[in-house]
Amino acid sequence: MHFKKTLLVCVVLLSVSKVTVAGPVSLAKDGDRGASLGPTECSPMEVWDFHMAMCMPVAMRGMPMSMAMVQGNSFFTGTFESGPRGRSAFSVPDMVMVDVGTSIGEYHYVNLDFMGTIEKWTYPSSGTPELLQIGESQVSGQPFLDAQHPHSSPIMGLTLSDTITWGSGKDHGKLWFAPRGESTDGPVAFMHRPTGQVNPQAPLGHHIGQDVGHISSTVFGGSVRIGETTLEVSTFSGSEPQPTQVDLPLGAPNSYALRMINLFSPRVYGMMSVAFVRSPEPSEPSLDHVWRYSASIYDEVQLSPEWKLSDALIWGLINGYDGASALNSFTEEILLSAKDRRFWGRLEILQRTPAELAISVQGDVNSGQWVSALTTGYTQRLANWNGAELGLGGSLTVDILPVDDQASYGGDPVIGQVFLQLSGMKMWNLN
Repeated sequence: MHFKKTLLVCVVLLSVSKVTVAGPVSLAKDGDRGASLGPTECSPMEVWDFHMAMCMPVAMRGMPMSMAMVQGNSFFTGTFESGPRGRSAFSVPDMVMVDVGTSIGEYHYVNLDFMGTIEKWTYPSSGTPELLQIGESQVSGQPFLDAQHPHSSPIMGLTLSDTITWGSGKDHGKLWFAPRGESTDGPVAFMHRPTGQVNPQAPLGHHIGQDVGHISSTVFGGSVRIGETTLEVSTFSGSEPQPTQVDLPLGAPNSYALRMINLFSPRVYGMMSVAFVRSPEPSEPSLDHVWRYSASIYDEVQLSPEWKLSDALIWGLINGYDGASALNSFTEEILLSAKDRRFWGRLEILQRTPAELAISVQGDVNSGQWVSALTTGYTQRLANWNGAELGLGGSLTVDILPVDDQASYGGDPVIGQVFLQLSGMKMWNLN
């Protein structure tokens, strides 16, 4: 019943958002995009890619197109945490995306996308500090606890796709295969959405129905967009990659996901998804399967010629994970940005079990308890050159815990971060 009520609330939010805002959108990052700025502002030779939150080329009659793109984002981060579980450490969350594509004939655009990272070598062996974060296992077999695991290095994603256009509008279909890539569930991955690209920390709801599907194995997917609605489906191997291994294993597809995306207005779009995932944790053979659900809304308002406000509201739910019947996560991200200044924040409310956090309590250790984290941050751009930029930023996070958890964490802990951010994007027309 609790799940049905939560799902109903998300459906209502998606419906209400249809009439909240109107006008042009500018969801893209600063820099040399070589593309337009939002779902309704792509050029006639482009369509909006919801996975990457950017315009991508398509085939046009009599107009052959070949393109290359490089995008990167790295945070050179110092983290300082309070309390008995707190740590201080230096780490470098990072990603680079290389994209090469060409039109074939009048209807097909074939694209090879590579996403890489070296987090395996730029994170502490126990993960980058992040209180209340959990997921995956270290080399020792111990879980990453109060820490974010590195993403699969050096290959975080590798996808071959064919975008097929028809008619004279934006309607199109897409087929893709990824030895490691995105299943069609969850929100826009945090490293792609504008509100997440400014924050070095991964969301605490990463494994609770949110971003974990972006590094699925052996993905076969397809989508079709008609008018303002896009339907996506995929099948994939449910076993999550091991972040401590350098590999690219293929597995038999045994899981599936369905996602619906709707563009409500030029400023607002939303997603809903469901996924059945078989054997997600190789280290837990007793875990046969889980169900993941998500709903999310993305919005942007141009407040003035200089300032714009971006927002992402995300809900995730997972059944049968870590011994709990159901765990929920809610995330709200905001970004107030001008040319050189970015004010940003993240509010997270989610369920963690005492067993996940290695806390002894009386009662059921696999029952989800609500925890919260409020982050405020600021980034100042220091330099900009040839599509790249350097920024200096910092953030403060306050975690709010239930009484049973406060003894282990020394009350409600505080996390501070300072970082240099190096990011940018460059596109080339290869014709």
